[in-house]
Amino acid sequence: MQKIAIIDYNMGNLHSVERAVSHATGGNATVAITADPDMILKADRVVFPGQGAARDCMRELETRGMAEVVREVIQTKPFLGICMGMQVLMQHSEENGGIECLGLYEGNVRYFGTVHQDIGVRLKIPQMGWNQVWQQMEHPLWKGIPDGARFYFVHSYYVEPQTPDLIAGSTEYGISYASAIAKDNVFAIQAHPEKSADDGLKLLENFVAWRP
Repeated sequence: MQKIAIIDYNMGNLHSVERAVSHATGGNATVAITADPDMILKADRVVFPGQGAARDCMRELETRGMAEVVREVIQTKPFLGICMGMQVLMQHSEENGGIECLGLYEGNVRYFGTVHQDIGVRLKIPQMGWNQVWQQMEHPLWKGIPDGARFYFVHSYYVEPQTPDLIAGSTEYGISYASAIAKDNVFAIQAHPEKSADDGLKLLENFVAWRP
């Protein structure tokens, strides 16, 4: 039976993620929330959720020794980043006056408010609620999910990859931005699949079955 590790670095309630992933496995995998580096390294696949501020996330990752664990497992294992777990994969975030992130992909995390002011758009920040995700590449995690499916979002910052070929999905919120990225064995999404009804569950089922 395969083992799925949900990385716990003290950033958010992970039990809703655990319940959704467990449901997606159909009972054919063990799913564990864990801060144990050894357990994460031995898992067959890894889920990297997160919420809150980038500064707090990076501090917790560094102080708990999780930053290096993420850098290691992301090289070889099927890896799913969710919300802040997508953002901190980039090089730099504008949040908290500027934060250096894990630097696994070239690009930045920008504040909606700044870009909305620049183009004269007035929308509520954070973006909170349902919005469409437009698929920008064929990917196994999109299997059975219609293009333009609605997912649940809560965020004030968005990912801006340096290379467009990293973008797996885009969403409109004043601007068109990257709401999902993918490369090799890694898929990350800004939305919360665990809160996104049937399409969110389908994405998690696809992740469980994914053989990159």
